[in-house]
Amino acid sequence: MSAKTDPHPARKWEDLEIGEETTSSPLTVTAEDMVEFAGRYDPQYFHNDAEAAKESLFGELVASGIHTAALWRIMDHEVNGNVDWVCGVQWDNVRWSRAVRAGDTLTAHSRVVSKRPSESRPGVGLAVLEHWLVNQDGVTVFSFASTDLVYRRAA
Repeated sequence: MSAKTDPHPARKWEDLEIGEETTSSPLTVTAEDMVEFAGRYDPQYFHNDAEAAKESLFGELVASGIHTAALWRIMDHEVNGNVDWVCGVQWDNVRWSRAVRAGDTLTAHSRVVSKRPSESRPGVGLAVLEHWLVNQDGVTVFSFASTDLVYRRAA
């Protein structure tokens, strides 16, 4: 029988500090992962056909932007999975500024930029975070700001 995980991690809205930053472990993207993801979710030729991708603007396979966002989510959970999130409610300023290629090694970063109590839900606070993925050359490949609901401590 597997152990039950606590659905409410210990870190609450009150524990988030404006300016705090996180950095994930690196993750290397493979051509096989890119093709598999694209085959299921974004079957454009430059994501899932190495030969045809040579004729694209990119000149080779590149990861789908949605795949890049999914990889961010995996890495972000590593460093922010200890926060008692309710849910995300908004992404702003979403940018895919550089194509992700097979062999790229990505690292996820986040920074808490603001927070306020919810006006409509007393047990919840809002937090705004900046997120960015950086490749092995220090180049940002994906970035956005998220507005998230976070559980507060009981009064």
